[in-house]
Amino acid sequence: MRQAGSRVSWRSMKTRMQRIALALLLACAAAATGAAPPLAPALQAELDRAVIEYESGHRAEALGAFESLAARGVPAAQYNLAVMHLRGELPQPDLARAAELLTRAAEGGFVTAQFMLGQAWENGQFGRRDLARALQWYRRAADSGSAEAQVEMGTAYYLGRGARKDAAEAARWYRAAANGGDVGAQYLLASLYEQGDGVARDLRLARYWYDIAARNGDEAAPGKVREMDERLAAPPT
Repeated sequence: MRQAGSRVSWRSMKTRMQRIALALLLACAAAATGAAPPLAPALQAELDRAVIEYESGHRAEALGAFESLAARGVPAAQYNLAVMHLRGELPQPDLARAAELLTRAAEGGFVTAQFMLGQAWENGQFGRRDLARALQWYRRAADSGSAEAQVEMGTAYYLGRGARKDAAEAARWYRAAANGGDVGAQYLLASLYEQGDGVARDLRLARYWYDIAARNGDEAAPGKVREMDERLAAPPT
């Protein structure tokens, strides 16, 4: 959280928090995320081969495999096929088809697809912005443990974007993301404790979370740790 006077620069923080890029997931990574129910070994092997074909530059072979798997209800294949549409890697990329595939993958429990749908509806990628629908998908991903989605939920409640303004609810979601290891959320939560915004003002907890953010690589956090140390050591006025 960066300061703009006593307020947060949410525009810069929003950019900072959006780290999920359009990219095909490795099949092994898809399984590791717990994004969807485990596949039968034969289907998993078929998905692995499709990803290898894609990464080897054999787009036509990968496309055929993803289409076959998607038709059989494999969420990871539906997601990967949607990304190929969005990247324009097909002879006739189709935004509506991408939205349909992403939705099917998300409804099948694929957390990355849920998060991407939240972003797409928030940014108007499918033709119009729908903040309420974006929040629904962010919530599903957040409830499944996506730290990125938990940050989006926190920001939605903090700003009243698709949700009522509720700083305490925002802090709850930022805390979940911070506990999940999201360095941006760790900095955000520290700033909320420093300001007493949505939580009771507590410089020791602010220092705690700034220190964790610093240890996880946030460039501004070490300076805030030093500032908290100075303020905590100062005699009461």
